[in-house]
Amino acid sequence: MDYWSALVVYREMVLLYLEEGRRQVNSGCVDLEPWQIIGATVITTLGAVWIKGFLFQQESLPSRIKKQCFRLIRKIPFVGGAIQSQLNKALDDMSASLCTLKEGMSYTQQLPCKGLSQSQVLDKIREYETLNEVQWEKGCVSGAVYWGDESLTNLLVKVYGDFAWSNPLHPDIFPGVRKMEAEVVRMACTLFHGGPNSCGTVTSGGTESILMACKAYRDMAYERGVKYPEILAPVSVHAAFDKAAHYFGMKLVHIPLDEKTMKVDVKAMKRAISKNTAMLVCSAPQFPHGIMDPVEEVAKLAVRYNLPLHVDACLGGFLIVFMAKAGYPLAPFDFRLKGVTSISADTHKYGYAPKGSSVILYSDKKYRHYQYFVAPDWQGGIYASPSVAGSRPGGIIAACWATMMHMGENGYIDATKKIISTARKIKTEIRKIKGVFVFGDPEVSVVAIGSEVFDIFRLSNALTSKGWNLNSLQYPSSIHICCTVLHTQQGVADHFVHDVKEQVAIIMKNPKEKTTGMGAIYGMAQAIPDRSMVTEISRGFLDCLYSTEVPKSNTSHMNGSNGKAH
Repeated sequence: MDYWSALVVYREMVLLYLEEGRRQVNSGCVDLEPWQIIGATVITTLGAVWIKGFLFQQESLPSRIKKQCFRLIRKIPFVGGAIQSQLNKALDDMSASLCTLKEGMSYTQQLPCKGLSQSQVLDKIREYETLNEVQWEKGCVSGAVYWGDESLTNLLVKVYGDFAWSNPLHPDIFPGVRKMEAEVVRMACTLFHGGPNSCGTVTSGGTESILMACKAYRDMAYERGVKYPEILAPVSVHAAFDKAAHYFGMKLVHIPLDEKTMKVDVKAMKRAISKNTAMLVCSAPQFPHGIMDPVEEVAKLAVRYNLPLHVDACLGGFLIVFMAKAGYPLAPFDFRLKGVTSISADTHKYGYAPKGSSVILYSDKKYRHYQYFVAPDWQGGIYASPSVAGSRPGGIIAACWATMMHMGENGYIDATKKIISTARKIKTEIRKIKGVFVFGDPEVSVVAIGSEVFDIFRLSNALTSKGWNLNSLQYPSSIHICCTVLHTQQGVADHFVHDVKEQVAIIMKNPKEKTTGMGAIYGMAQAIPDRSMVTEISRGFLDCLYSTEVPKSNTSHMNGSNGKAH
């Protein structure tokens, strides 16, 4: 039988089956009235639409079922009451630990009837400064303060004062600020090897930079007909992407990491790409373990599937661009790679600018246009803004510009060389300590520590008692130190390694001992299956930050010798 004869036979068989199907349907409807057929059709259609809506939502079905089960459990009288009692106790304890005042202090809850003189205000400021007991100047804190140099601080205070009243929203009134912002963006684009069409904006921080990239790519996805845009990002990516997904109605699809290297699994990311994918994300480096994701490999995926790729370099962006010249080369991670379309980098971290400044950069102006917001029909005139904020502090932009100009390439390279050598020294020495290990092979400034022998939060508690302030991480349990210029001071790294070695030796004498204090709380929080409880406690924490009420436990436990509330 030739090809055409087989095709004819196949066609006849299909027609036969269709005819049989038509006959069966018609015979089944013989005894039905027209209204019954119409009603059944409408109900079936509505049911199918409801089932689709129920099954295919941004939050997965298992997650929604799990949440509903926990809601029902908490409605059981005795169970719900016991849980709420424990939550209230945790919130009270948190309030007591956060809202500590020294003896004789109180909260100001209304304006003074008569304004204070400048000297009186400064006296009050000095009083508030005494509340700080963490010695960040000595390099005891992970991250948080990235420079703290007195001469640079004096320069920033002077520059900010000169531009304290300026606002980039009015470029005609403050042309100098407009010029400085444009130059900050252009200098950053050059550092990340952007071409002539590269561009960007200054933002208030890494979170806003990330939000802007996600907003831009969401709108791009909408334009090409995607109704439910998805962000494909490593599970280690910054939580700002969760916030962006929440704010912009996107779905964040977390891609697993390679358990050995802690880098994103590129094959898993490839499998996750779908018609709804709006953007791919890599970290350079990621916050938890300081690992550089394989940007080169993910960029190839971006090119192959014609998707934008955002590289989140918020943490270490102003280190990695200088590492090659500092003697620590890295694999390509920036606009040198064809698939990279945007990069976020914080000037207020290793750029050493004051807090409240970051940049979001794009390889081409066509991407930045999707970031903009324009209201052409407002009665107040045509309103256009480049980012989330309308009015913005021109003083921060001026201080950022001043920092970059003052540091210069040589200043950044010198600082980078010190920080990277310090971080690598810590990494090497920690790996020699029996009982702990370093996650992956961190190449930049963060070193994450874990243990397969004991609860790592015990080490965190022990180091806190020695004056160190480190970051606690979860899934998996770990702690990390983020090295800054402060850690490059004489003896700081050696002191840290010595304390880790000493405390691990003590812990190893009884490795199975239970964790107490904040370490126990943090470990327990990971184990709570009902994450809504963790969310509730976290909201309580945020409420505490705005509290102007002195907790009762504070008033009854004032320590007369040092005035500190326990």
